[in-house]
Amino acid sequence: MKMISILQYSLVYNAFSFALATMAAATLFLWLSRSQVSSNYKTAVTISGLVCAIAAYHYLRIFQSWEGAYELKDGVLSATGYAFNDAYRYVDWLLTVPLLLIELVLVMRLSREETVSKSVKLGSAAALMIVLGYPGEIATDIPARALWGTLSAIPFLYIVWELFSGLGASIERQPENVRELVKKARLLTFASWGFYPIVFMAPYAKISGASAITAIQIGYTIADLLAKAAVGILIWMIAVRKSEAEATAAT
Repeated sequence: MKMISILQYSLVYNAFSFALATMAAATLFLWLSRSQVSSNYKTAVTISGLVCAIAAYHYLRIFQSWEGAYELKDGVLSATGYAFNDAYRYVDWLLTVPLLLIELVLVMRLSREETVSKSVKLGSAAALMIVLGYPGEIATDIPARALWGTLSAIPFLYIVWELFSGLGASIERQPENVRELVKKARLLTFASWGFYPIVFMAPYAKISGASAITAIQIGYTIADLLAKAAVGILIWMIAVRKSEAEATAAT
């Protein structure tokens, strides 16, 4: 394990701690708030909570692995000899990234055929993106990282196209009181996902060693907080507003 400074260790340590607490809190909020939405949107809110729950568990494991890789004693930081296991992130993403897209599709309440079609296409593309990205993440040389990063970008670009083109017409059919929120959820999903390749390319900018470790871990953590907890709250807000609108229309 590469040595880092005490400041860098503390920054990453605190980022992991904050992410764990935020994901756990978001999970409880979303699941306890299911009663505020109609049955049409309970699945979307439940999945949002599940995404945060999965992330909370993996951040606990990431946090423990980070603690295990270094020892801070009497103001001196030393490596323990245990490697930091960054694979927890990719296991988390393999589970949560497809679900993030599915929850967005579900909260829009499209036709059954359109919901199934878009969920399968977007979920499969998301899983493929993560699978192709992992070999590049663990690669020890820039060419290999660039190759796998480029391959991973192909399904990523397809997802972006679907979010802005494939779902564009569907968003315009949403009730007026939630249309802007759905657009914000879509934009935040894109913006947070766009953060991942930027962090992935940190070594290309000749950021290496301790600086690369710190930048990558904090960068991925910020992206996770936006993509999961923040988008999850938006999904809940959309579900609440649509439930209220439908209840009003039924009376």
